Amino acid sequence: TSTITVDPIRADAFQSNLAHYSDVFSNGNPDYAIPAGAVSDPDRLKKLSAFFFWSSWAASTNRPDDNISYTNNWPYEPLVANRATGEAVVWTGVSIIMLLAGISAMAWWYASRRSEEEEPVAPESDPLGRWEATPSQRATIKYFWVVSALILLQMLLGVVTAHYGVEGDGFYGFALSDWLPYSVTRTWHIQLGLFWIATAWLAAGLFIGPLVSEQEPKGQRLGVNILFLALLLVVVGSLTGEWLSIHNKMSDTVSFYLGHQGYEYVDLGRVWQIALLVGLLLWLFLMIRVLRPALRKQGEQKQLVALLAVSTGAIALFYGAGLTWGQHTHLSIVEYWRWWVVHLWVEGFFEVFATTVIAFIFMRLNLIRPGIAAAAALLSATIFLSGGIIGTCHHLYFSGTPTVALAWGSVFSALEVVPLCLVGFDAMEDLRRSRTSPWVQRYKWPIYFFISVAFWNMVGAGLFGFMINPPIALYYMQG
Repeated sequence: TSTITVDPIRADAFQSNLAHYSDVFSNGNPDYAIPAGAVSDPDRLKKLSAFFFWSSWAASTNRPDDNISYTNNWPYEPLVANRATGEAVVWTGVSIIMLLAGISAMAWWYASRRSEEEEPVAPESDPLGRWEATPSQRATIKYFWVVSALILLQMLLGVVTAHYGVEGDGFYGFALSDWLPYSVTRTWHIQLGLFWIATAWLAAGLFIGPLVSEQEPKGQRLGVNILFLALLLVVVGSLTGEWLSIHNKMSDTVSFYLGHQGYEYVDLGRVWQIALLVGLLLWLFLMIRVLRPALRKQGEQKQLVALLAVSTGAIALFYGAGLTWGQHTHLSIVEYWRWWVVHLWVEGFFEVFATTVIAFIFMRLNLIRPGIAAAAALLSATIFLSGGIIGTCHHLYFSGTPTVALAWGSVFSALEVVPLCLVGFDAMEDLRRSRTSPWVQRYKWPIYFFISVAFWNMVGAGLFGFMINPPIALYYMQG
């Protein structure tokens, strides 16, 4: 009938909420960091209130023939009988047991392989001492300057965003929210994080490519420069579109394509998403053409080069998961694919790429044998992806998924933490390599950075990540 019938008391509640939210979004409320005129169109205000009504209904209504809500009784609210389910408690316990078992198995493997490996003998001189940077490698320097600028800008926006929590309508008395409201600073803060991370890894790949093949194809520098301009276009264009969208300068449809999609981490409009994917495909083309000579060679390092090529392809292609929904796709479906981008693209394939690049650098310096480097990189990739792909479900505990998603997500996301808890072994190996020969001291600071990355990865993704991953923990923390 295309008609929703509700109890009179719910209808009264809807009208009351409509009046409340109309006042908040049209007149503004500094306590919520919402400026006046955020939404002023009566029809859009009614649709916004209807969305709030629907989301609260999904969170409090039991599924057919079941005693839990569509959101697995999340958030906690005794007034509507929303309490943690028994499954959330049970699978939390199982995930902790699996974490301990995984750490034990990994520690045993590390200990057992020590007696089998030969200690590498460092060469007397730097294998890269006579290497001169190629034109395309020099062209990547500007990438890293941009990365530094984006990091600084992200930090400043983070400061402003946090300040809005105590002064929602300004910044120390200055009416900054008139130009940069909370929605803008938070969106830009998150987007810039993704942009500088992606830019840094793209630049790292372009820089390391000639070292892998020991040659540079014709026109590589031109391709690197074109990609740089394309990335700048995406960054500036998407941030501008998001600003215009939040300031109601676009219709809903135009905003979806050129402005703000409204989904965290994939906020940029669809046109900018497509442009970014095209840029990633250009990067993949540049990487494959520079890696091709090394892929054709036979030898121990071919496996590591192949893994580098595969991870490069995964980074470029899997961002396409962000194009799988449309403007009116159901929220639960969008959430599923959105986390393919956020979790698998950023946390999964970039991890594999990083591990492979670091292993190759040590191999190129003759501080580790190619076979061992390839085996270690492949093992890390297997563990990261075997836990990470299914572990993506830990983002979907409360988004309308069945209990099986909670079970698989909790267990496999716990296994993601296993290699991070044992990074101390690799960190000590890196530190030992930095002291094997006097010439290695030239690379002391890069090696220290590798160690610090491993340490903070363990603290951030390992300790803090697992702290919020178990279902019962996320149930209360996220709510």
